[in-house]
Amino acid sequence: MSYNIVQKRISMPNGKEILIETGKLAKQADGSVVVRVGNMMLLATVVAAKTHKEGTDFLPLSVDYQEKFASNGRIPGSFLKREARLSDYEILISRLVDRALRPTFPSDYHADVQVNIQLISADLEVLPDAYVGLASAAALAVSDIPFNGPISEVRVAKINGELIINPNASELSNADLELIVAANSKDILMVEGEANEISEIEMLEALKVAHEAIQLQCAALKELEAAVGKTSKREYCHETHDDELKDQLWANYYQSFYDVAKLANPSKSGRRESFNAIIDGYINSLPEDHTVNLGLAKHYFHDIEKEAVRQMVIQERFRLDGRKLNQIRNIACEVDYLPTPHGSAVFTRGETQSLTTVTLGTKMDEQIIDQPMFQGYNKFMLHYNFPGFSTGEVKPNRGPGRREVGHGNLAMRAIKKVLPKLDEYPYTIRVVSDILESNGSSSMATVCAGTLALMDAGVKIKAPVSGIAMGLISDPHTGKYAVLSDILGDEDHLGDMDFKVTGTEKGITACQMDIKVDGLSYSVLEEALNQAKEGRLHILGEMKKAIEGTREEFKPQTPRAEVIKILKEQIGAVIGPGGKVVQDIQKQSGATVTIEEKEDAGYVSIFSSNGEAMNKAVAMVKGIVTIPEVGEVYDGKVKNIQTFGAFVEFLPGKDGLLHISEISWDRIETMDGVFKEGDAVKVKLVEIDKKTGKFRLSAKALLPKPERPEKTEKSEN
Repeated sequence: MSYNIVQKRISMPNGKEILIETGKLAKQADGSVVVRVGNMMLLATVVAAKTHKEGTDFLPLSVDYQEKFASNGRIPGSFLKREARLSDYEILISRLVDRALRPTFPSDYHADVQVNIQLISADLEVLPDAYVGLASAAALAVSDIPFNGPISEVRVAKINGELIINPNASELSNADLELIVAANSKDILMVEGEANEISEIEMLEALKVAHEAIQLQCAALKELEAAVGKTSKREYCHETHDDELKDQLWANYYQSFYDVAKLANPSKSGRRESFNAIIDGYINSLPEDHTVNLGLAKHYFHDIEKEAVRQMVIQERFRLDGRKLNQIRNIACEVDYLPTPHGSAVFTRGETQSLTTVTLGTKMDEQIIDQPMFQGYNKFMLHYNFPGFSTGEVKPNRGPGRREVGHGNLAMRAIKKVLPKLDEYPYTIRVVSDILESNGSSSMATVCAGTLALMDAGVKIKAPVSGIAMGLISDPHTGKYAVLSDILGDEDHLGDMDFKVTGTEKGITACQMDIKVDGLSYSVLEEALNQAKEGRLHILGEMKKAIEGTREEFKPQTPRAEVIKILKEQIGAVIGPGGKVVQDIQKQSGATVTIEEKEDAGYVSIFSSNGEAMNKAVAMVKGIVTIPEVGEVYDGKVKNIQTFGAFVEFLPGKDGLLHISEISWDRIETMDGVFKEGDAVKVKLVEIDKKTGKFRLSAKALLPKPERPEKTEKSEN
């Protein structure tokens, strides 16, 4: 069988070569490509329905990214031994592609579109999430589906002071900045990433370097599109319009919407009622036998309201709720709100509110990760919940959706940068944010509430983190624009940008940006970043009013934990034959003890809600791993009595001979009655035999040496 294969190679600035191939796999899809870098191979397919469903006025786009376990030579660890529903990691990558593609489709295209990307071969050094956007856009390029592309995505990281495009996985551990950036040849569309408290200037530099690499890929996709002969796309007609009705509504009602927007009603529900009153007034004015298409009329009213609000903000220079462009809503912070959790906080900003808890658990509470590209454990979890009542809606709670997963991940990345070093921290940390009210920036409220709750719990974070969502409203005809701080839900919906920025007083820790307009200049982006910094610092100041710094002590209900680092060769001694020693420590002390071997050493984690149990377990472990030193004094226990002395256990599992001559400065003739087994005795280690390794102990060395009686001088004759 012969294939009509078309290939395109892209040489990247870092020397990597990307191979895009079409015409061999999945030929019944509208578009399919295989993208290969090293041994990493992605299969991307796209299919669109030929017609749209009546009444649909949006783009029904679904994007699914899945990693096949076979791609890395593995069998799934689940009971069913097959790929299950998408993991949070796969959902997050799916969202990256969705957010880049969605604004690039024609606004009047409403057919169902499905994009599937599969990792079919893995390379542990090549991270596939940096290429899924390219693969998806390539599949669209070789199809006849209408798409205003091409677009692409890259990862940009700052490693040892140098900005690198799509670095190897092993290099990322040293990155101070890591971003996934999506763009077309002219404009940036989407940004998501994290950083070690970097400056706004460094962020802009990274975006520019990423955009240059994306422009190279976009040019290659245009060439691929031409090579397969798909420059002409399918025709469609998914909207019907009544221009006469449209012109009538715009002429008669635009000013009414503008005037309502200008009232600056601080209440979300109040504003909605006022806008709806205009629409209801029009509908009620129609005669019973009218022929007006009400669905179309409501569609036009939506467009009128959107434009009226946008123009009001640009012209009047204040917001729907009356705030100035850079003004933050009123903030209320409270910590220690809940009596039982290890840490809790309530953060309220305007009509957005988060109740967040912190729970500190043991090593056994770590999350098990079983993915094709990664197996291991996670010690820090942040879960974000968004129930229907938070927006006054009735909807079933069916577990977290993609939005909840994405918002929780952003908050997690923001806070993770200021946590103690998790490899050495004894606790597993779970932060849960329940959104109780929402009118914009609920993910940023989660960052603020999560920080407060961690400080309330006594977790020693490096610095508090706050978050703010920035918006943009622009007029392409006049060039006027307004950068908005701490946006409302309405401003997110009608605006041109949603730019979430989190950070400490020193710099940025995470960001997420979606841009819905063409031609956003770097100067506007820089203005938004600087305005975000001002807002971030203001919010940090409000947070400090609730709690200045991390609590010095854990709360009484928090389990105590300690980690003891030991030599690798000592792990067996702590575990004992068949786990006998560690089980005995737990039985005698009542504490929970776990042992983990890492690259450089062993780590013994001890957990207890009882101080006495903790101290006992720590003493027992330290006794096992402590290396005896000549000259040190130990509290020993008599284990065995012989005629020539007693064997004393001075460290767990380590016995030494306390010879009869070393018990006292007085001469002892027999061991009878001197000791009984189990007696406590303080001893000094005086010698370790170099050949046998045996220990010689002394008790009399710790006693004052008696003075010798003076000799009587003989009288002289």
